[in-house]
Amino acid sequence: MYPFELHSPRSVSEAVALLANPDARPLAGGQSLVPAMKLRLASPAALVDLNGIEELRGIRRDGETLVIGAGSRHAEIAQAADVTRAIPALAGMAAGIGDLQVRNLGTLGGALANNDPAACYPAAVLGLGAVIRTDRRSIPGDAFFKGMYETALEPGELIVAVEFPIPERAAYLKFENPASRFALVGVFVGRDRQGAVRVAATGCAGCAFRVTPLEQALEADFTPDAAKAVRIPADGLSTDLHASAAYRAHLIPVLAARAVVRALQ
Repeated sequence: MYPFELHSPRSVSEAVALLANPDARPLAGGQSLVPAMKLRLASPAALVDLNGIEELRGIRRDGETLVIGAGSRHAEIAQAADVTRAIPALAGMAAGIGDLQVRNLGTLGGALANNDPAACYPAAVLGLGAVIRTDRRSIPGDAFFKGMYETALEPGELIVAVEFPIPERAAYLKFENPASRFALVGVFVGRDRQGAVRVAATGCAGCAFRVTPLEQALEADFTPDAAKAVRIPADGLSTDLHASAAYRAHLIPVLAARAVVRALQ
């Protein structure tokens, strides 16, 4: 490791002021940033530790919306009664992220801001039509993910909370890398109380994305057979040492069908 300054603000406004320094980076759980620093893939001159900011914590239900603070850890989301009752698919997703260390240190806001191509939470944001609230604005999930490790966040902008609409039914399934538990393919299916269906995939491209053909098929017929009948083109999907684009394209409707089965239980 190399020398850097460490700041410990106690409020969002204080953190944002510190992050006005272009050489500063926010530190939440550190599960992505610290390894990147060790490998010299990132070399910030200052870290702004967000862990002492109470404004960033908390999970609560507000009418038909579940509001989760950006500093909430994966383990907290997995175990929170409000989450398990309102959106059990989100609790299950959080419980399946990484290992015990990652779940007890990693945060919702950190995962979304990092926008790893195989991260799970982006699929939930897109699959539920969530809104990401920052220190200066609210960003619809559909406008947030821009590409590999790229989001709509401006320099120094800080995620404060995420607002998840509570669906009628939802489920998430992933075909995971057995070592990292990142998704080779992950699919989130959500249906709201008006019957509108959202389907999002992660692990398949530069960032998570909505799968329109599956949404259309499932709005017409919310059954596993309808999902399995959809064919997803491999164009634009990722090929790597773990799976080809064609394999990922095949898995998306398969996992969507299994997610529908779970959502209907």
